[in-house]
Amino acid sequence: MSMSTDLAYADVGLTAREYELICQGLERSPTRLELGMFGVLWSEHCSYKHSKALLRRFPSSGSHVLHGPGENAGAVDIGDGLAAVMKIESHNHPSAIEPFQGAATGVGGIVRDILAMGARPVALLDPLWFGPPDSARARHHLGGVVSGIAAYGNCLGVPTVGGSIAFDPAYAGNPLVNVLCLGVARHDQLVTARGSGAGNPVLLVGSATGRDGIAGASFASAELNQASEERRPAVQVANPFLEKLLIEACLEALATGDVVALQDLGAAGLTGAATETAASGGCGVDIDTLLVPRREAGMTPDEVMLSESQERMLLVVEKGKEASVSQVFERWGLHVALIGHITSDGLVHIREGEKMVAEVPAGFLSKGFPEYQGPAVTLSPGERRSVAEEPPFAVPADLNAVLLRLLASPNLCNRRPVFEQYDSMVQTNTVVGPGQGTATVRIKQNGKALAVGIGAASRASALDPWLGGALAVVEACRNVACCGARPIALTDCLNFGDPERPEVWEALNASIDGIRAACLALEVPIISGNVSLYNETDGMPILPTPVVGALGLIEDANRHASAHIEPGQDLWLLGPDRAALAASEYAAVVHDWPGASLAPLDLELEGRVQGCVQELIASGHVEGAADLAEGGLAVALAELAISSGCGVDCESLTPTGGRADTAFFGEGPSRIIIASGPDHRSEIEVAASRWEVSLTRIGVAGGETIRIGQVIHISLQEAVEQWAPGLDRWMRV
Repeated sequence: MSMSTDLAYADVGLTAREYELICQGLERSPTRLELGMFGVLWSEHCSYKHSKALLRRFPSSGSHVLHGPGENAGAVDIGDGLAAVMKIESHNHPSAIEPFQGAATGVGGIVRDILAMGARPVALLDPLWFGPPDSARARHHLGGVVSGIAAYGNCLGVPTVGGSIAFDPAYAGNPLVNVLCLGVARHDQLVTARGSGAGNPVLLVGSATGRDGIAGASFASAELNQASEERRPAVQVANPFLEKLLIEACLEALATGDVVALQDLGAAGLTGAATETAASGGCGVDIDTLLVPRREAGMTPDEVMLSESQERMLLVVEKGKEASVSQVFERWGLHVALIGHITSDGLVHIREGEKMVAEVPAGFLSKGFPEYQGPAVTLSPGERRSVAEEPPFAVPADLNAVLLRLLASPNLCNRRPVFEQYDSMVQTNTVVGPGQGTATVRIKQNGKALAVGIGAASRASALDPWLGGALAVVEACRNVACCGARPIALTDCLNFGDPERPEVWEALNASIDGIRAACLALEVPIISGNVSLYNETDGMPILPTPVVGALGLIEDANRHASAHIEPGQDLWLLGPDRAALAASEYAAVVHDWPGASLAPLDLELEGRVQGCVQELIASGHVEGAADLAEGGLAVALAELAISSGCGVDCESLTPTGGRADTAFFGEGPSRIIIASGPDHRSEIEVAASRWEVSLTRIGVAGGETIRIGQVIHISLQEAVEQWAPGLDRWMRV
């Protein structure tokens, strides 16, 4: 095996120090292929070398947890021998360069992570961030990403049941495309990627291997610039119809009991799948690249091992069972090839026929990378903030106009032009779909339901990263509580800029501490996640954007709540009557003011508010609930009225603290609007008292107007006219 290489370490994204460590670990210079393999597996995208030490702070155990971080996805017990499997991933860089394929392959990749655990994918959610939609670039990103998600998910037959879309100048060149997938499996069907059994055959199934996506993991580990367009071939090409076959074939193969390990070919392709399967099982693997099915002629071993062609899975099967397992995939019309076998020597052997082209220790290749600490933090909060603590503007005279303007703004207007492109009802498990409240899917096997909420607070994170991280957790959990679910697990996607910048490193550290504090306070573990760094364009980082997905369990699928009100229902505010204008949609849209002092977060109070609303919904005393989020109280009431076709009369509301705009458009945690019939008033008051949370009856549902305090009075029709055109204003330009 030749030790020479004409490929420089910098060409594969390695530093001089990392190259030196590789040479020391191997006790020789790496071959060309070996260098490429280290380049992808030691990339930020695969190794988490700037965040791994920080992530160890997260609580990841709990009474429901079956598999925590370290597997393809996390799994939790949901009763009756069933498990829910969940993970969120990012596909930011590919989507910036090739929006349709980047988003589509992002969906395909996260679905295969769920499949690799032995679970059937049952739901998708997609939190997205773009630049201002009045720019051609943002509209290009928006249209391509939404089309890619729709094309893949719809063809695949997995419903897209929820998500979010936000716009901010910070994401103009680097949109964020995060995708969460939820799956369900029986406990005895769960499988891992831990290879074992010397001599056990290794099968590669699914798509043939091509040159698309070569070294995509390295591409995703660098900031974007003008040269990034030249990396377009690093973006993979999607085939959802093939992935649908792959799902069914893999689940059928797993049912035979002959599969030892299953691994997705995602980032780092065959290199990643083979190495991680061997390393996690404490074994070795021998692969012959000539046995890999290819769709292009003349591919070298480097291209075969580094290709990130989609819709491929790696299986380790019991020796002697390879023929019967192969027949399953052949029956589904899929490529299946025996490309190697498990060894006991702990090495990754890569051959081209009889010629050895790479031979490295699996553990060293998979986990031998250095872990980095970011630069010393030198910026104080005072240096970060250069704005006044108090709002530098007076309360607008016409708050009717303010509400209508907010309802028409990109971050608050109707999302139907987006989610109507998604099939949210396929599989017929969707209980609450897009636009109706927190995404909720039925578990047909036991009559329970799973709810998934998304939390993110990028503007707040820019002002206070600790609080922004904590707010992402409590918002996600509050969302699932609003449909009556008990949060049992979290998944997170940490989207940040270059960690070698002091301010980015500081924000990443603080966000993780905030997430940890909220997890501990609410007693909900993180079971899976993703870190996406170097989200920058020409040196300009995105806002710190930690995204959290919360999984909630509803014991009776028929006993849930949605964001809906009916005429005659009482409307209550559950939680503290306090808010702030800092980081609010109102302050940003109407006054272009970021603010400085955020509303305080009492984590113990947050837990009581969520517990109270869960109990009220489970007991049947509350039929509708909505979290107070962007836009504050006035926007939340208007959105309930619009979605329900029913006005609200909250004229008796009196602003506290002196400013009507703070009271009605300010934002703060731990607040929920609940709707219930008048005959349940005493039960609601008793529950709030027992949970020691504030409760205020703010009005009644009904009529054809939206009345809030003495300062807002508009017709429901006026509100609909501003809100309803939604993103059509920009998507169809």
